[in-house]
Amino acid sequence: MTTLHHPGPPVVLDRREGPFGEVVLRRHGDLLQIIANGTFLMDTSDGRSERRLIDSALAALGDRKKPQKPRVLIGGLGVGFSLSHAAADPRWGRITVVEREPAIVDWHRQGPLRELSAEALADPRTDIVEADLVRHLHTATDTYDALCLDIDNGPDWTVTEDNDTLYGPSGLAACKDRLDPGGVLAVWSAQPSANFEETLRNAGFQAVRTEEIPVVRGVPDVVHLALRPT
Repeated sequence: MTTLHHPGPPVVLDRREGPFGEVVLRRHGDLLQIIANGTFLMDTSDGRSERRLIDSALAALGDRKKPQKPRVLIGGLGVGFSLSHAAADPRWGRITVVEREPAIVDWHRQGPLRELSAEALADPRTDIVEADLVRHLHTATDTYDALCLDIDNGPDWTVTEDNDTLYGPSGLAACKDRLDPGGVLAVWSAQPSANFEETLRNAGFQAVRTEEIPVVRGVPDVVHLALRPT
């Protein structure tokens, strides 16, 4: 008879009150999990959709002739899958990660998540900016070839109400301002959103499309892609 192994209940490794509410790092068996204000954000179980976010953005840029490698802004550090995947690809130039939760940055720099991201954090191309992404997009002056955003469960399922504006006209206008002509906006989501596709088109983006990423259970994750006109 086969005995099934059950990991038991999750164990809280750290719990902090951040600028936008409570953030928790848990271990559940072999997995590390991040919970924000009681909402499950992500864990270390897979990472294929976070890696696809980066790869799809690079593919959407195509073979543009530029004197420098493409610069990418990653919105949300999470468990580090997107950053680590970008840093492992020599085709990327500067890699800027914007993360608003100091606790998450700390868990990567000197906590349990360090084992996933230490090499990427040490990469000279990597720059970590501790800031709210929505605010940063409105106030920064740097521009990028790609914005890869993964700070919510999708445009229709945000972690905090303040994030809603990112997926509306003002937030998308700020995204366009941060993109060079021909640059790509890539947004991860746990489910497709036809309304968001329409909002992207109304905001002046071109080549709007949605790529599906199969998951083990449930509906596929998706990456929404759109280009700033040249």
